[in-house]
Amino acid sequence: MNSTKILINKPIDFSIVIPLYSCSFTIKELTSRLENTLKKLSDNFEIIYVNDASPENDWEIVTQLANKYNFVKGINLSRNFGQHYAITAGLNYAKGKWVVVMDGDLQDQPEEIINLFNKTKEGFDIVFAQRKARQDSYFKKLGSNIFYKIFSYLTETEQDGSIANFGIYKKVVIVSILKMKDHIRYFPTMSQWVGFEKTAIPVEHGKRNEGNSSYSLSKLLSLAFNNMISFSNKPLKIMVKFGFLIVFISIIFALYFLIQYLKGEIEIIGYTSLIISVWFLSGIIIFILGVIGIYLGKTFDKVKNRPIYIVKEMINIL
Repeated sequence: MNSTKILINKPIDFSIVIPLYSCSFTIKELTSRLENTLKKLSDNFEIIYVNDASPENDWEIVTQLANKYNFVKGINLSRNFGQHYAITAGLNYAKGKWVVVMDGDLQDQPEEIINLFNKTKEGFDIVFAQRKARQDSYFKKLGSNIFYKIFSYLTETEQDGSIANFGIYKKVVIVSILKMKDHIRYFPTMSQWVGFEKTAIPVEHGKRNEGNSSYSLSKLLSLAFNNMISFSNKPLKIMVKFGFLIVFISIIFALYFLIQYLKGEIEIIGYTSLIISVWFLSGIIIFILGVIGIYLGKTFDKVKNRPIYIVKEMINIL
């Protein structure tokens, strides 16, 4: 790999932001392929690796590469904050006219950046990478499709399960995303929400050659739940509608039993039906209060105004 020197007095054309977690086996190859790809587009680029407290030696490898190549820059977070918080950290330090966000496991192919950038020449501010043939397990793809369908319904937005973080974004788009002060960060939805001229093109999705995804089932469920709460108040609206439905059904049953009583067909109201009604309605009330409590909890987290990430150290970043 040949070193490429960034000229300080010239603006950076491309910033590549990559969150790292258990990517030690891919960082060197990824850097080499990114350099070879980006040199075809510009001499002025930067690769920003954000180490999200990886349990492997990701940061040591980034440090070695940054000492050798000054287009490699590193941000080391104080603990594991999560992928989308690490992306936000990288975006805050990205200086390029165009910013590419991608994963560090080589499933996002560096060579596709050229195709993404060429599409921007048609006047687009955002070009998403659409994984037409995802190299993931059946259950992961199934879970992703279910999540995005529910997420689209609750947020009343169009979400595409074949689109993740990988894409190229004009600087003005990144600035707009960074203005969003949401405590819960989810980059794909945030990039959809800000608007601008956007499109998607099909790209090749690589196989994971080393290690496993850092997203366990519990983490995926937590991510889905938090984002549905963060980006939508529709669950509250559903609860209100559900409450009205219960009230309507209760009125019908009340009228039915009143008529039966007036006809003299009911002498003693059944103990079973009373207990079932009490438990059922109590459960509904507790459930609705729980949903409201979750929203209040998220508001409490926002009011505390804690930083969404903490940087422990940086390298090659002025």
